Amino acid sequence: MFRQLFASNSAQDWALALFSAIASMVVLHLLRRWTLRHLERISRTTETVIDDFLVDVLSATRLLLTAAIGLYIAAHFLNLPPALEKLVDRAFVGLILLQSGFWVQRGLVFWLTHRFSLGEVAEAGARAMTQSLLSFLGRVVLWVLVGLLILDNIGLNVTALVTSLGIGGIAVALAVQNILGDLFASLSIAIDKPFVIGDFITVDEHMGTIEHVGLKTTRIRSLSGEQIIFSNNDLLKSRIRNYKRMQERRAVFTLGVTYDTPPAQLESIPLLIRQAIESQAHTRIDRVHFKSLGSFALEFEAVYYLLQPDFNLYMDVQQAINLQLVRVFGERGIEFAFPTQTLHMRAGRPGRDGCEQGAPVDGPDLPFLKAQPSRADSNHPCEGAKNRAIPTHDPQKGHV
Repeated sequence: MFRQLFASNSAQDWALALFSAIASMVVLHLLRRWTLRHLERISRTTETVIDDFLVDVLSATRLLLTAAIGLYIAAHFLNLPPALEKLVDRAFVGLILLQSGFWVQRGLVFWLTHRFSLGEVAEAGARAMTQSLLSFLGRVVLWVLVGLLILDNIGLNVTALVTSLGIGGIAVALAVQNILGDLFASLSIAIDKPFVIGDFITVDEHMGTIEHVGLKTTRIRSLSGEQIIFSNNDLLKSRIRNYKRMQERRAVFTLGVTYDTPPAQLESIPLLIRQAIESQAHTRIDRVHFKSLGSFALEFEAVYYLLQPDFNLYMDVQQAINLQLVRVFGERGIEFAFPTQTLHMRAGRPGRDGCEQGAPVDGPDLPFLKAQPSRADSNHPCEGAKNRAIPTHDPQKGHV
């Protein structure tokens, strides 16, 4: 084929073909630069996005387009064998398809960027996450189509290829079902948006801020600085708490005072707690109650809402409430309780028969005590109890 190509074309034909190819590539390059410069000048003076779109798409023009056009023009100055002529035509179409893929990809990215740049600032994280996933999926679909078109252009049976891939895809899907599970989980995250980039969440014992949501994993920056990586499928199976979407924060705290606090002061404590909470900004009181009689304290419980969910603000407000309560309680002589235990000791207690137990028994302090009740005292139950023998232990004889 190549012998026939060189034999059927003279040096002049080759020179004309080479000159036409170089000239067409230079002209196309200059035309591209002039067109881009002109469109950029227009886009700076208009508010529409059409000219910006054209500038962005044309800037994706690669050397492939100029090479394809130069090759196609040069082929018309040569006498090509039928097989080689067909090969040149397919190469030209393949390069055009590749260049078209670059144009469509740039246009898709531009449209998604422009589409998701509009909206509220609070939803910027959700828009960024959705844009990233849609951009990736769009590029995958685009280049799969471009690849199939190129394969069809070179003469492969695309229908049979797709059918064989469909049969083999079942086995592949079974082998990579975990990866596919994470892929579909990422789509669920993008559509349902249980969290977005920038949200602070807790998952089991882990907590942190969402940094990136990918096709397989989600990355969280923890409070201590390290990055925690979850698979999307495992993340959706967990119980997630999203603190970024908390509209107001509910706060509960308890305090205890000592049991010797007078009833009049106990009645005034709920009012003092309520005044301490209401004196703080961004708070809404819910309830204050004398909750329970604890093991070592009389316990009060207070519930209030912070109108802003910021945690640092909550800690500042709670600190101010605590300081005010400590100051007011100190002025009124109310003492806070702390864990204590009081033991009450008694010399003796009545037994089941009414006699005092624990009292000393009459008789000498001997190793073996064998007291016998007298006839006069045997009728009195308590006297009998006093004179009852106490079992002792003889090291030689045993118990007696």
